[in-house]
Amino acid sequence: MPTTQNTATDPACGMQVTPGEALQSSHEGKHYYFCSESCQEKFEADPAGVIAARAKKEEEKGSKGDGEHSCCGGSSNKATAEPSSCCSPNSQTPGLPLSQTPPLSDSQSIYTCPMHPEIEQVGPGDCPICGMDLEPKVVDMAAEEDGEQYADMKRRFWVGVVLSVPLLILAMGPMVGLRLAELMSDSVFGWLQLALATPVVFWCGWPLLVRGAKSFRSMNLNMFSLIALGTLAAFGFSLVVVLFPSLIPEAFFENGKPPLYFEAAAAIITLVLLGQVLELRARQQTSGAIRELMQLAPDIAHRITDDGEEDVSLDAVVKGDRLRVRPGEKVPVDGRVLSGSSRVDESMLTGEPVPVAKEEGDEVTGGTLNQTGALVVEAVSVGNESVLSRIVQMVADAQRSRAPIQKLVDVVARYFVPAVIACSILAFIGWAVFGPEPKLAHAFVAAVAVLIIACPCALGLATPMSVMVGVGRGAKEGVLIKNAEVLEVMEKVDTIVVDKTGTLTQGRPEVTSIETFSDWQQADVLTLAAAVEGQSEHPLAQAVVRRAKADGLTVPPSHDFESITGGGVKAKVDQHNLLIGKADLLAQEGVEGVEQAKARAVEHQESGSTAIFIAVDGNVAAVFAIADPIKESTPAALKTLHELGLKVVMLTGDAQATAQAVATKLGIDEFHAGVSPQEKHEFVAKLKKEGHIVAMAGDGINDAPALAEANVGIAMGTGTGVAIESAGVTLVGGDLRGVAAAGNLSRKTMRNIRQNLFFAFIYNALGIPVAAGLLYPLFGVLLSPMIAAAAMSFSSVSVIGNALRLRAAKL
Repeated sequence: MPTTQNTATDPACGMQVTPGEALQSSHEGKHYYFCSESCQEKFEADPAGVIAARAKKEEEKGSKGDGEHSCCGGSSNKATAEPSSCCSPNSQTPGLPLSQTPPLSDSQSIYTCPMHPEIEQVGPGDCPICGMDLEPKVVDMAAEEDGEQYADMKRRFWVGVVLSVPLLILAMGPMVGLRLAELMSDSVFGWLQLALATPVVFWCGWPLLVRGAKSFRSMNLNMFSLIALGTLAAFGFSLVVVLFPSLIPEAFFENGKPPLYFEAAAAIITLVLLGQVLELRARQQTSGAIRELMQLAPDIAHRITDDGEEDVSLDAVVKGDRLRVRPGEKVPVDGRVLSGSSRVDESMLTGEPVPVAKEEGDEVTGGTLNQTGALVVEAVSVGNESVLSRIVQMVADAQRSRAPIQKLVDVVARYFVPAVIACSILAFIGWAVFGPEPKLAHAFVAAVAVLIIACPCALGLATPMSVMVGVGRGAKEGVLIKNAEVLEVMEKVDTIVVDKTGTLTQGRPEVTSIETFSDWQQADVLTLAAAVEGQSEHPLAQAVVRRAKADGLTVPPSHDFESITGGGVKAKVDQHNLLIGKADLLAQEGVEGVEQAKARAVEHQESGSTAIFIAVDGNVAAVFAIADPIKESTPAALKTLHELGLKVVMLTGDAQATAQAVATKLGIDEFHAGVSPQEKHEFVAKLKKEGHIVAMAGDGINDAPALAEANVGIAMGTGTGVAIESAGVTLVGGDLRGVAAAGNLSRKTMRNIRQNLFFAFIYNALGIPVAAGLLYPLFGVLLSPMIAAAAMSFSSVSVIGNALRLRAAKL
């Protein structure tokens, strides 16, 4: 394979590796180097095929250029490989929804490290940086709940228990009156312990020792470096005692003979395996939120064809298919209702408990539950384009993201293991020089205990486990967090800026009053206005159209339609020139009767309605009062935000009187009326300049500049219309309660992270000195390596257990 002076190319995946550090195999007299065992095994299974495939890919790359993708986890440094290859012939099928991806075996799926998400490889394994078990990058619903890693660790643990218990009885029996050693010679006693301990250390503990050896080879020292050192030191010393007892200095002797530490080596391995089993089991629960989301999609859809109806799997559904959804069934894909009416429970996606009425023309979201009526739906978004698939992907990506607070942990971890090894050496020297007799025996026990008790994994898991569970908890409430950094920033937010329409209000305004002037009749003005507004997508324009439709009016066509930015619209209808918009716009255009119309509009504006003015042929013909009812949930949500100590500012394009009425009714801290999208952006920038940490909640379209400027942008969505990737936080339900939930979630997650970090730092800060013998001068207690192993194993499990508490957090 191609090599340079310092690197070689892995023939299986194309990654650049260092020959002196990489795995090696030979074929036909040539040496080949590999980034991981999975690549090496793939090569050795079919050397000629892998070499031929590599040569073909090298030719193709000659014209396309190289791409960078750190995928195999063979090195902690950046590496070069084919983009998206990830050493696998089975990448995810494009276009299929995540829940419908063809199931891959454990050996084919992409696995990643929760502590180092840049590490990826095909199939299970361990992280080359921290040594932790990798986990599937994408949760596969077809996969068994207990993966190969978990089953293997559990099997090794129970074998370790069966062999370690009699070993402990042999070695520790005298403490409880069982003097079994007196029934046999010292030689037989030693060989019996060796026979029991060897399979525990070198079969049960083999994966741990391999990870430790890898860590020294790559100099990415981690927890397994310490376990391997401590275990092999105890086992190696005991082996010398059994085989060559005369080589042991008398300074090691206890009760006139050299001590054995086989039981310590076996117990350490068994307890560490117990910790691994519990940790793997707990980590499986952190993906529970994604599993629940993926289970929302039904397995089949009822497709209507010219020949009748057929049941098909979701991956067979294509855009434009007509699907039948019966009462009590889940909607298979995002679509539009063609016929029928029903109420649909969207709570699983939006958190909104009240079912939503659906009729012809309405949109439905895949995964929601049809309740009462039958619907025929046209498939609009399928596969990875569906809302559910995008939510699942966003949650998965967010769970792998790293919070800024993790940088502190990374700095500590870089020096942690070398510092622990140094402490172990110092402990040995201290006991050997100043300790009581037998000095070397005490020194050896203290040095091993220091190596075993240190737990860098507790530090490394503190942040990512809390982020994974917290992001998943938010998703269950319809609060989608883009990444871990958003969680950290959201906690510091002190000001929430909100739009009025669609955020505080229902976003479905209705015409509540029509004030006419001169000889104009309501029906005539409404007919002309609806003809113009029918070409506009503005919510207020749609309110006028709905009112005309409700009144049974026949709306004529309009011509020469023109939208006036920030002001209104104008067009021609039946030879009449219409101008519709704000009073200021009409005044600028020289319309007669504006002041009189403004006076009539004040009463409606003071009650919270929005007034739009209609001019026909240069004269004011009517004022429409349009009310957008406040959402029932808004007052409670604002109360929660105030309880969190947040200042709420409302920005709206409405008139001063309308804005003031809404602000007064809801108890909003500050409001600004007549604000354009650009002015919203400038206002947010001004708040930031004053030192505020600002979150902006808007619709993600008109408010895009302000959302981008805010420290945290919160996009308010409603089902299929939500721009999921557009902001730091997305509220699927488009409800202000989601803003309060996001605030609560960020605070509880960050508090959980700090609890984990505090526990991990305190555990190591106290545990290492105690293991070194800190308590011996006071209480005569020297920590056993077995107790150290138990403490180390349960420290990381405790961190994960604390993170899992977030699953029940009240938002």
